[in-house]
Amino acid sequence: MKFTKYILFICVLWAMAACSLSKDLPEGEFVLEKNSLEGVKKANHLEIENLFFQEPNTRIPLTNSSLGVTIYRFGQAFYDSAKVSDKLEAKNAELQEVKANLLETPEDRKHIKRRDKLLTKIEDLEKLEEYGNFLMRTGNPVTILDSAQTEKTVNEIDSYLYNKGFLDSEVSFGVKTKKKTAKVTYIIQENERYLLDSIYTRSDNEGILALIKETQTKSFIKHGDSYIQSNFTKERERLEELFKNNGYYMFTKSFIDYNLYYDTISKQINVEQRILKPSFAEKHEVYSIDSITFKVSPPSEDFIDEKDHRNYQDIDFTFYRDRFSAKLFSSRILFDEGHLYKREDIIETQKQLSNLDLFRYINISFDTVGTSLTAKILTQPNQKYQLTNQLGLSITEQLPGPFFSMVLRNRNFFRAGEILEFSTRMGYEGVASATDQGVYQSKEFGTSASVIFPRFLIPFYGRALQKFGRYNPNTRTQLAYNYTNRPEYTRSGLNALLAYTWVTRGNRQQFTINVADINYVRTPKISDDFTDVLLDLESQGNNLIWSFLPSFISSISGQSIINFNNYGNYNSSNKASLLKLFVESGGTTLNFVNTPSNNETTDFARFQWLKFQADFRRYHPINEKSTLAYRANFGIANPYGVSNGILPYEKYFFAGGGTSIRAWQARRLGPGSYTPPIGDNGRYDYAFEQPAEMIIETMLEYRRNLVGYFDMAVFVDAGNSWVIGVDNSRPGADFRFDRFYKEIAIGTGLGLRMDFNFLVVRLDLATKAVDPSMPEGERWVLDNISFNQIFGLKGQTVLNFGIGYPF
Repeated sequence: MKFTKYILFICVLWAMAACSLSKDLPEGEFVLEKNSLEGVKKANHLEIENLFFQEPNTRIPLTNSSLGVTIYRFGQAFYDSAKVSDKLEAKNAELQEVKANLLETPEDRKHIKRRDKLLTKIEDLEKLEEYGNFLMRTGNPVTILDSAQTEKTVNEIDSYLYNKGFLDSEVSFGVKTKKKTAKVTYIIQENERYLLDSIYTRSDNEGILALIKETQTKSFIKHGDSYIQSNFTKERERLEELFKNNGYYMFTKSFIDYNLYYDTISKQINVEQRILKPSFAEKHEVYSIDSITFKVSPPSEDFIDEKDHRNYQDIDFTFYRDRFSAKLFSSRILFDEGHLYKREDIIETQKQLSNLDLFRYINISFDTVGTSLTAKILTQPNQKYQLTNQLGLSITEQLPGPFFSMVLRNRNFFRAGEILEFSTRMGYEGVASATDQGVYQSKEFGTSASVIFPRFLIPFYGRALQKFGRYNPNTRTQLAYNYTNRPEYTRSGLNALLAYTWVTRGNRQQFTINVADINYVRTPKISDDFTDVLLDLESQGNNLIWSFLPSFISSISGQSIINFNNYGNYNSSNKASLLKLFVESGGTTLNFVNTPSNNETTDFARFQWLKFQADFRRYHPINEKSTLAYRANFGIANPYGVSNGILPYEKYFFAGGGTSIRAWQARRLGPGSYTPPIGDNGRYDYAFEQPAEMIIETMLEYRRNLVGYFDMAVFVDAGNSWVIGVDNSRPGADFRFDRFYKEIAIGTGLGLRMDFNFLVVRLDLATKAVDPSMPEGERWVLDNISFNQIFGLKGQTVLNFGIGYPF
């Protein structure tokens, strides 16, 4: 045994040496080990670090090796640059020959097809020649200290400091070498920062001067601020947008110029902002909309002679057939005849027309006559029918399951922009069993038919469409059938839905109101084992069994999504947030009729409840490679009236899982300090799902790019679920202000993500740190982890698979 361990140790040392960063390094070359800064007091330390032209390789701790370099070298072993160059040269020669043949026979399909294939192949070979093979592009080469790159970094830092107001700064560098490694220190002397003193605008255009004065508080350049060159760029863009939104159609930011006068003694700058005159006119003129034309071009020349002309709301419409609604289109055009030109209205009009999903393209252009504009909107209809098929894998908890979905869309169904949509989805899903530890494949089937109206069906009054059109209103009517087959039970349901949706300008806020959400649910088959579980709970006062009776469930709900600064665009360098608010009232109409409450003799259940949920998410970039992400989720549901303390099963909250507290299996955490029944496989062999009426969750995650497509994450999750009121079948499950903070479960772990832009594959390894199901004083369980038990007790550490980010 000792000999085997010795051999293993030698193999590990050999592998590390083979992957050493300094392996086979020529004399006089050094591996860049570290960059550091000295003298940065007022400038942004992280922004300067992002200017380094050379970055050290990310190293494996306690070794002189790097995962990225290892991947690169492995790919390099299978890469022959000379062979790639020869292939590229041969393909280029073949392409020239094919092009010569096409000059003689331009319509030859064989040559055209060969040309297109060669162009694609040449593009791939050029990429291969420049960046290497897939493994080389995924990894990265060893960073060798390059004095030229170091000098470029010095110049870049010097330029950065100058643009940030440190006009008299000085930058130098020093290099320390040891064996085959080098450390570079960039030494910065900031000196005093220059401030803006007087700011004067020179223009003889009174209208422009008035606009600048009215919006002075929004200016990016103000008296007393530090000189920052990028603020002048922002101010030019702001003024261009301001003028274009106030009728100055021909104005561009090139007409804005700055003269800066430096006082090197007081370290102040006087700014002269000049609005230059146009070369094509005496002054910048204000333009107004003279007329608007809207044309739907035919999809082919077959309809060229079929035209329909009409005028509605002072807009001249031309359709190739009488199959379109001028009333609908006019409601999405946010500028009017006789009004001043506003660029923001033009951009928003293009978005609103695009949201209808009726056109292949929308082009808005203007003809000028004096200071009048003729607006021309040119579109072409999208295909009438669209069939979309999707085959893939869904990962809801731990194991992937295949699914197939099909959507058929019929656009402009009633000739007023409506969309008729049929959808079907079938597949298997990985879902935690309610009676056994682990994950199994659950069969699912669903089909629906929807009609989406691009307007509110109510109110009906004539001006409603014009009044609300700018908010992209939609009314969805839907009939659906869902079927689920799990080992515990088989459940099916019919659903009817009437929902309104609308958004504010820029999609910053989205609103949905489900005016009527009606469901008829049946559970025709329940396994004997699960029936025993439900009956056992019932004997202890928990009537969860009523959730599995045939039931008629209706609700009214509303949701608001507030998106701050384009949350969800994970390539963004800006801070972003998202807030979701959801409220629901179930069985509301039962308040107005005399309906008996659910009881032991009930064979057809009815429910009444109130539900609220708030979900806040925050995305905070640290630098180009690192970000912090945070989520806080709170939800509460209260059954009342005929429900007799029970919710429909789908309306309960469940804690734990890949998008919740990841150290617990899905739907297994809590509630409160209740200790769930434990199976034969150890402390964490929790046998049952744990429905609850209240949930509090928080998650903090540090994300960083490792190499190529690979990202890593370090995360801490905290939270739990609770029952409102005493549940005799689950002692400690109820929410109490004097102890809930002691019942917060904490899990922590590491994640590996493969981000391919179009797809994110996620692996999260999470371990329990604080377990509220344990007695007080014994809830800290992280100390179960040791060298002998690196994953702690059996079930303490959970591996989660997922598609996409957890939040």
